[in-house]
Amino acid sequence: MEQEDIIQTVSAVFNGADEHNWQKVHDAMADEVLLDYASLSGSPAAMLTSNQIVEAWKGFLPGFDKTHHQLSGFHVIQNGDTAIVHFNGKADHFIDEDIWTVEGTYDSILSKANNRWRVTELKLNLKNQSGNFNLPALAAQRVTK
Repeated sequence: MEQEDIIQTVSAVFNGADEHNWQKVHDAMADEVLLDYASLSGSPAAMLTSNQIVEAWKGFLPGFDKTHHQLSGFHVIQNGDTAIVHFNGKADHFIDEDIWTVEGTYDSILSKANNRWRVTELKLNLKNQSGNFNLPALAAQRVTK
């Protein structure tokens, strides 16, 4: 049961992003999260509030016509109120007929407080990108219009 709750919490981050359900994303994260997308963006890992992450994603993801995250191969190691989760992820981002796909693995750490699991660390380990590499900039442009 605990492992299922842990996987559902991790999945809520990505499902909420696809749905633009920012409250769902926020609720799945701790107040502060170590976010590490350095393998994709080149920017170093940073400790951010869940509000900062949600605001950043709100300024980017809605610029795509849609996004679809597929998560699989969850491996959960739980030790009391801490869980380490490794999983595979594939994210498709669509604008018109174009697609940008990001594939990799993720390492995440969750903590349990007040009977709820929350993501405290999320790291993308990029394996591959394909498709139209101009879509991220176009999506960001579309949001600011």
